[in-house]
Amino acid sequence: MIQIVFNDISAAELSRLPAQVQFHLLEALDIQPADLEDSSLAKRYGVLERGSKKLYRCRAGDHRIYFAIVDGNVRVHRVLHKNSLQDFLYRSNLPGSGEDEALSQSKSFWHMIDEGAKTLKMA
Repeated sequence: MIQIVFNDISAAELSRLPAQVQFHLLEALDIQPADLEDSSLAKRYGVLERGSKKLYRCRAGDHRIYFAIVDGNVRVHRVLHKNSLQDFLYRSNLPGSGEDEALSQSKSFWHMIDEGAKTLKMA
């Protein structure tokens, strides 16, 4: 069984959403153990890479979930409304097309992801 782990920031972002939206987002992260063994994640989700870091972007309705696979589990870094991401792209002067590539090259985006990773508390 795959465990979904939220850091403090992503948990707070998710908890601010209505319960029905939360369920919809979690349904969109329907990742099975077999998905980790092949390239099906890259086919289903956007992929952002920087150096050795690889993030996946799950689009679910008006929200985006940024997550990584760590030790066979899903580690959620951020849960963002699509408009806040669009605002981020506009403020960063990134091109609108090739969103994954543009985000992969953005230092601001990776800073936002790292900020959430620092809050992760594993039990």
